[in-house]
Amino acid sequence: MAPFYTAAGDTGETSYLGAGGISKSSLRIEAVGSVDEANAAIGLARALSESEQTRTILFTVQQHLYLLMTELSASPDVADKFDKLGTGQLNWLEAQIDDLEAAVEMPKVFIIPGSSPASGALDLARTIVRRAERRTVAMLEEKQILKQLLVAYLNRLSSLLFVLEVYESSNFGHHIQLTKEA
Repeated sequence: MAPFYTAAGDTGETSYLGAGGISKSSLRIEAVGSVDEANAAIGLARALSESEQTRTILFTVQQHLYLLMTELSASPDVADKFDKLGTGQLNWLEAQIDDLEAAVEMPKVFIIPGSSPASGALDLARTIVRRAERRTVAMLEEKQILKQLLVAYLNRLSSLLFVLEVYESSNFGHHIQLTKEA
């Protein structure tokens, strides 16, 4: 059996969906890595969630994030071959947000993360998605990607994760900790 490691990245470069190699510290790899980290955090939140609905939503999101990582990994010259994420996935996120908002009372002030293990994990995932969004915006500004929808998807995803945090806390007897109004 061949070893799991290849040592190909020992020089600080990695392959991507484009010609040649790319530095592991590049903006593209930072963005892909942030989405990958968000996906792992969402997996943790899914494992900790008490609601089957939350687990189902998060599993679908994780599938979307693999499509997103493919697009972020593709250089502009081959991006059309890897065009995977569309308005359907964005509309799906918005529908989930709308359904969940109708099911719970949304707080009018900031909440303190961690009223339950699931809500804490969802908040952690939300902040990682926000970082991925910032990295993706930077790629868009640098014209390393040309598809605005990728930024919009991450923006909606962070909103969905917030609403899921409130949903998990509200529907399973956990008291949401709120900041004091200023």
